[in-house]
Amino acid sequence: LSPDEDGICSGRYFSESGLVGLLEQAAELFSTGGLYETVNEVYKIVIPILEAHRDFRKLTLTHSKLQKAFDSIINKVFGQKRMFGTYFRVGFYGSKFGDLDEQEFVYKEPAITKLPEISHRLEGFYGQCFGEDAVEVIKDSAPVDKKKLDPNKAYIQITFVEPHFDEYEMKDRVTYFEKNFNLCRFMYTTPFTMDGRPRGELSEQYKRNTILTTMHAFPYIKTRINVIQKEEFILTPIEVAIEDMQKKTQELTAATNQEPPDVKMLQMVLQGSVGATVNQGPLEVAQVFLAEIPADPKLYRHHNKLRLCFKEFIMR
Repeated sequence: LSPDEDGICSGRYFSESGLVGLLEQAAELFSTGGLYETVNEVYKIVIPILEAHRDFRKLTLTHSKLQKAFDSIINKVFGQKRMFGTYFRVGFYGSKFGDLDEQEFVYKEPAITKLPEISHRLEGFYGQCFGEDAVEVIKDSAPVDKKKLDPNKAYIQITFVEPHFDEYEMKDRVTYFEKNFNLCRFMYTTPFTMDGRPRGELSEQYKRNTILTTMHAFPYIKTRINVIQKEEFILTPIEVAIEDMQKKTQELTAATNQEPPDVKMLQMVLQGSVGATVNQGPLEVAQVFLAEIPADPKLYRHHNKLRLCFKEFIMR
């Protein structure tokens, strides 16, 4: 359908029945794609039209399809089997890419896709375009310095990213579906130390959180969308510790509240959190950051926040 197409306004789709037909087709496709919640939104437009025409036969069929969609949602909620997608940030570097040089995209892949799979696929595709020896995949997520790159090669940097939400958004994104639909902000983290190493001791471990905003929201008609905004936030070692403790508390809460209870999952979370042999676990975090009151007054707030994180963790 295109408004520029000759005779479109007199075509069979440019009518009430044509609109209903297209919407019903869209609802079927959403249902096939597992987006059952959107089926309800589509039929919210269709049902008033059918009611106005007293088309009770179609209304019966429509409500039966809605019931099927809602039953699918209920079954999936209790079964935890929904897989919406996995996302990767892909950056292109090198004059061989032409207009793509220094462009970044977010790719949506099937939910079970691993980083080596998409790396191998893109490396093979662009290897056919430029030659296998001319394409190189950058393994880390650190900022790319173009001065250090070979001008005769094409470089691809691939990073796993997760959907990112601000705190105020979370009150409206309650269900698993809502946390995986209408996504346009993604985040990835890059650990680093001031001396250039990616990882170090707790007291010298910094983290860079990078938030990407895409031109359109996923799911979209394309599986890759341009990145139009990039924000970076540096976390100090104590802030990294706070984030890690909050994550451990969330994992522990999820494991203890799971219905039905999963003993193996709870055991794994506990071993990863409080095991005596766990490196950089809660015990070491407490010894490094809470053993003494910080000398810098600017760290008082973080010090107190970390203490509260430990209090909540122990209460779980």
